[in-house]
Amino acid sequence: MADPVLVEVMRGGQVESRHGGAFAVVDAAGGVVLSAGDIDRPIFPRSAVKVIQALPLVESGAADRFGLDAEALALACASHGGEPRHVAVAGRMLRAAGRDSGCLECGSHWPSHAEAARALAAAGSEPSPLHNNCSGKHAGFVCLACGMDADPRGYVQPGHLVQREVKAALESITGHALADGSHGIDGCSIPTYAIPLRALALGFSRIGTGRGLAPLRASAARRLRQAVAAHPFLVAGTGRFDTVVMQALGERVFVKVGAEGVFCAALPELGFGIALKCGDGATRAAEIAMAALLLRLLPPEEAIATALAPLAAPVLRNWNNLEVGALRPAGPLAA
Repeated sequence: MADPVLVEVMRGGQVESRHGGAFAVVDAAGGVVLSAGDIDRPIFPRSAVKVIQALPLVESGAADRFGLDAEALALACASHGGEPRHVAVAGRMLRAAGRDSGCLECGSHWPSHAEAARALAAAGSEPSPLHNNCSGKHAGFVCLACGMDADPRGYVQPGHLVQREVKAALESITGHALADGSHGIDGCSIPTYAIPLRALALGFSRIGTGRGLAPLRASAARRLRQAVAAHPFLVAGTGRFDTVVMQALGERVFVKVGAEGVFCAALPELGFGIALKCGDGATRAAEIAMAALLLRLLPPEEAIATALAPLAAPVLRNWNNLEVGALRPAGPLAA
C-alpha cells in the first residue's frame, strides 16, 4: 500500500515539496477511529515511546526508593535540548541513586538548543552525557537498575535486566510481540524495536486511559503523564513542539516526538491513541501532521485552535524575515 501525501510545502502559490506518510488513531479496545496509509507495517518508533520505556522505573518502586519527583519523571520521558535545567535534573536523578554521569552509556553531544550550546562553548566547556537529549531516560535506566539491586553497567544491552523490563513493557502495552534479536540500535545505544502504527496507537490509548492495563501499570502511566503535564518544558525545551502543545493543553494531550518523522500521542479525554510516521523521516512534516490530527480530534474550542492552528500551517520565512511560503496538511489531513 502506497502511503498518501500528508503535508505539502508551498512557495509562490505552487507545491514545492510533498511529504508522504501514514497514521493511525485507535481507541483502547483496538478499534481504528481514523487512519491513512499502511498502519500494519512495522516502523521504529525511536524516542516516541519513552513514556513506555519509563514505566518500569515507576512500577518497580525505584522512583519512590530514590525520591524521584515529578521533574525527574518528566525528564525520564524526554528528548530534551540540553538546556541548563535539563542537565541539572538529570544530574540530580543520578545523585539520588548514588551515581554520577560516568554511569551514563548514551554518549555525549552538544546541546541541540543553540543558545545552550553557545553558552557551553563560551565557558570553555565540553558537552557531557548529561547534555545528551536522552540523558533523562538513561538516568532513569540507571535508577531502575540500582532500584532493582542490579549492576547498571551495560544497561543498554538487550540482555541486561533493564532492557528486558523495557521490552516486556513495550510488548504488554502495544500487544505486539517483539522477537529476541529483532531490534535495531537507537541513537542513544539502547535497543529499538519495530512496531506497527496500529499497535503503537493502541499502546498510547492505553497510556492515556489505563484501559487494558493492570492497576499498577495504569497508575504508573497516569503518574508519568501528570509529571509531563506539570513540567512540559522538561520533555523537550524552549520552542519545541511537544513542550508548546503540552504547555497550552496540559493533561488533555500527551505528545512525544521520535526520530525520523515519528510522533505518538494520547488523548485521555477521548480515549484515543495516535501514531504517525512520515516516510521521508521529516520531523517538520510529522509536526504538522500531528497538529492537524489534534485539531481534527479535539473539541473545537478557541484555546485549542489558538495553540494548534499555527503549528498545523506554519509560515516559511527567509533570512530577511520575508514570508516566502508555508506548509500545510494535505490529502487525508486537508479536510
